[in-house]
Amino acid sequence: MAPDTPAALGYRMPAEWEPHTATWLAWPHNTITWPEPLLDVQHIFVQMIAALHRHELVHVLVPDAATVAQVTAHCRAAGMDLTQVILHERCTVDAWLRDSGPIFVTAPAAAAQPVALNDWIFNAWGEKYPELMADNVIPQYVAGMLDLPRFVPGIVLEGGSIDVNGRGTCLTTEQCLLNPNRNPHLQRADLERYLHDYLGTRHVIWLGEGIVGDDTDGHVDDIVRFVNPTTVLCALEDDPQDANYAALHDNYQRLQRATDQDGRPLQVIPLPMPGVVGPVESRLPASYANFYIANGVVLVPTYDHANDQRALAVLREVFPERQVLGIPCTALVWGLGAIHCVTQQQPAPSRAQGT
Repeated sequence: MAPDTPAALGYRMPAEWEPHTATWLAWPHNTITWPEPLLDVQHIFVQMIAALHRHELVHVLVPDAATVAQVTAHCRAAGMDLTQVILHERCTVDAWLRDSGPIFVTAPAAAAQPVALNDWIFNAWGEKYPELMADNVIPQYVAGMLDLPRFVPGIVLEGGSIDVNGRGTCLTTEQCLLNPNRNPHLQRADLERYLHDYLGTRHVIWLGEGIVGDDTDGHVDDIVRFVNPTTVLCALEDDPQDANYAALHDNYQRLQRATDQDGRPLQVIPLPMPGVVGPVESRLPASYANFYIANGVVLVPTYDHANDQRALAVLREVFPERQVLGIPCTALVWGLGAIHCVTQQQPAPSRAQGT
């Protein structure tokens, strides 16, 4: 373990279901990402803020004073408690805060600084969108605003490319983390060491490829998610003729052979897919796995598909003590992401690991 890294100092990345202090969002305003459905996307954000603010603080990065006034009006019209919604006048290029924002870590409660954050390099998913790379400064801004320690690993990593169980295991994909458009100088073992040093993990489960239409090169938050320390939901396509069928079944088989950090097999629960969303020739990366777990509520993207209710039923089964709320996200996924992609949790200071 490298000295002065988060893990060496006792920090770890909590599981998403562990208690939050807040959720962070960046208000959508980029008409390049959403040239037509931008108003619909903003309405989706209002729905998310309304659902989340009942359970935790919601921080929203907003580009300018005029937009702050507009967002405030939207929140007031939706009957929100504005003391639970904090708007920061801070310009962002786009709304994908899961990837451009910080990844928070926590230390034991007795630590002098029980919450810190990692500031990874954001290169807009392999330098695909140079105009979005300016959002690389967001973690530095958040650290300064919250007065939190900031660790700088010095490598490219997006929050959507990993998922953790809070006990020492990390899920990721070969398609993304081993892609030469991220860190061509690093091998698999090097990347595992960075994950262990900066997230406090000690075991990595490598999946294969992500879903069709995903411009992030196979982010794991569209295919497999931990829902408790030993259980994962795995997106599976029922139709053998579907373009996602082979890759998703390969991931399912890998999970069947996988273990957690203590060598225990995982419980693997299939999660349906919504079929083709958008034009067949340029399919959108729609997946129910792109849900977000907050205090008391789970926000699930839906797509006006027959499998919406099946997916919600699976989520309600695994989260019986949380409200599971479906939010129509066809407009949002035109930007090539959904609910998990635009949210970032700020964990509460640790009380006990893995609660």
